[in-house]
Amino acid sequence: MIVVLTGAGISKESGFATFRDADGLWERERVEDVATPEGFARDPDKVIAFYNRLRRGLAAAAPNAAHTALARLETALPGKVLVVTQNVDDLHERGGTKDLIHMHGELLKMQCRTCREVMDIHADMGREDVCPACGAAGKLRPHIVWFGEMPLEMETIEEALLGCSLFVSIGTSGTVYPAAGFARLAKAAKAVTVELNLEPTAPGVFAFGTYGPAGTVVPTWVDDLLAGRLPYRL
Repeated sequence: MIVVLTGAGISKESGFATFRDADGLWERERVEDVATPEGFARDPDKVIAFYNRLRRGLAAAAPNAAHTALARLETALPGKVLVVTQNVDDLHERGGTKDLIHMHGELLKMQCRTCREVMDIHADMGREDVCPACGAAGKLRPHIVWFGEMPLEMETIEEALLGCSLFVSIGTSGTVYPAAGFARLAKAAKAVTVELNLEPTAPGVFAFGTYGPAGTVVPTWVDDLLAGRLPYRL
């Protein structure tokens, strides 16, 4: 089993705004205002407008070579590849990946605070929108895991990490927990740990690393892995 963790670095090359870079979204908005339950309670219009803008920006982005390479890996190894992404965009899906967990939620989904139903959304949200599932008005929120909330499907992710033979971290800073601890958990379970990133992030944690833009290093890594040219095997 291969577990692949992806972060903002894989989406940035597709032209989708990232949060933590020097020119990222957190330079323009305060985390406390748009990415916390308290911020939503204080000013839901501001939060909804923020995610509406992100959703519009996502429509202009397209999957890059890293996304399609991971989909190719999944196709070549059916049932043996799980992609866990910290990203809220749909670029992995559009790139062809099927076995995917969005641990921080999805920009193209909304959630009802009354009935807890999660639904697709592709247009702008409004503060007084009615839930299609239960009919409650004004109870919808972005299906995003905000600061202070628990990431999604953690039990499934941890089970996969403990059972995988290869863990690959792509385009993530390695600073945000719990995802920052995934490599250590996989390593403790005797998995080979690999980092594909712009630069090293966690000395001593990864057994192998290749550094450069995701759109360049990921397709090459997939080719080499499938061809058996790497110093580790599937």
